[in-house]
Amino acid sequence: MTTDPRGPAPLLLLEDTAGVVQPVVPGSAVLRLETTSSRAGFFDGAWWPRSRDIRSQLPDLIDALTASLGPIARVGLDASAWNEVPPLLVVGDHTVRIDWSVVDDSTMIVTRGHHDHFVFLVIPPQTSAAAAHTAMTMAVRDGNRVSAEQVFDIAGITPAQREVPRRPPT
Repeated sequence: MTTDPRGPAPLLLLEDTAGVVQPVVPGSAVLRLETTSSRAGFFDGAWWPRSRDIRSQLPDLIDALTASLGPIARVGLDASAWNEVPPLLVVGDHTVRIDWSVVDDSTMIVTRGHHDHFVFLVIPPQTSAAAAHTAMTMAVRDGNRVSAEQVFDIAGITPAQREVPRRPPT
């Protein structure tokens, strides 16, 4: 067991669309199970990773989503938001392809099949608990048509919090 040098993760309580209050900490996903074929400002959930290390953060999310949705085939991420960009990850006995783009849109697309796409808002890891709570609540609100940038502006998540620290030269 390792101890996070930043101390314990802040605990949030988030009320989902059914009125159920659940704890939310960095690394948590809030999911509303509804498929969509459109990415236009509509989120099926939100994810608040603990760090920008995709290899340590994504497997637990994939495990949780697989338990709710079934096998995950692909994950689409913004390459500018992570410290490294591997082409795939092996989670358990399942290989998940990772599609990367440099769009700086703070979203993640999880694909279960050809037409089963789930769009998540990705909260920057260093976001305060209060701002993450606001952003996650907005993202899972029924009928939300607000962009990630607008959600972050309303939640008080600044552009500086969204930036990835420069990678050391190799």
